[in-house]
Amino acid sequence: MGQQPSISIITPSFNSIHTIRETIESVRVQEQCQWEHLIIDGGSTDGTIDILKEYPHLKWISEPDEGHYHAMNKGIKRATGEVVTILNADDCYRRGALEAVADAFREHPAWDGLFGDIVYVDAAGKEIYLRQDALFDYDILRFSGVCYVIHQTLFVKRAVHERLGLYRYKNFLNCCDYDFILELGRAKRRIGHVPALLVNYRYHENGQSADLRVTRNMARESLMIRKAHGFPGGLKGKLLQCYYRGKRQWQKLRYRGTCDLVPGKWILKKHMRAQTNFSSRILDKLESEHN
Repeated sequence: MGQQPSISIITPSFNSIHTIRETIESVRVQEQCQWEHLIIDGGSTDGTIDILKEYPHLKWISEPDEGHYHAMNKGIKRATGEVVTILNADDCYRRGALEAVADAFREHPAWDGLFGDIVYVDAAGKEIYLRQDALFDYDILRFSGVCYVIHQTLFVKRAVHERLGLYRYKNFLNCCDYDFILELGRAKRRIGHVPALLVNYRYHENGQSADLRVTRNMARESLMIRKAHGFPGGLKGKLLQCYYRGKRQWQKLRYRGTCDLVPGKWILKKHMRAQTNFSSRILDKLESEHN
């Protein structure tokens, strides 16, 4: 066994007054591990900065950026922890999340990263559904069309970013995390799994995740990324997609004793909106893609 690594939590934000205090508090109460919390703000004007000033432990900047992935990159460059992770300004860690992550790295020092399970919640924090997975499987991730490694639960050693690079925000508006996750697989990085619920992932009227413009662009970008990783498209692609979706459910049954009887996409459908009220530097680009 090794030692618990220090963890850098990076939160990109832009006009996040409705949710960022809860996000900060969810980090602040984490115990039994060493962490730092960096807020990379895009120049908020809604009172977000006043909230940040209330927390002297935060390391934060506020300046214009080119969107949330650009902010993530700036945070990674400033991070001092051995492990880095991204927590959105509207999502929250669950109690004991960082301790579980730090312990897993201590027990598996050869891991380059890990991911955990997630709880989808609504604006009030009420549970929508749980996503529990089993293994990091490159073939399932690129062929199934389901990115079940949710970036809020992905913790990667900073040295991995130094070797593989940062998020390619110049190339993608909404799928830089999926692009990076598949690069981890292609590079044969050792990514473990922690069978614990780490994060509450919020779907709400001020967030990007519930915006159908975003999900349409994600579908377009993710297909481009999958093809760059060998997804053939056409009939062969459909057959591969079916096979690897089935394999994922088999892995979940074998290692977790559960499987998805109803696809998460169907469960989330009633929480989706044609357009939400999120603020982002990418909004103009997104709307031009949509039009």
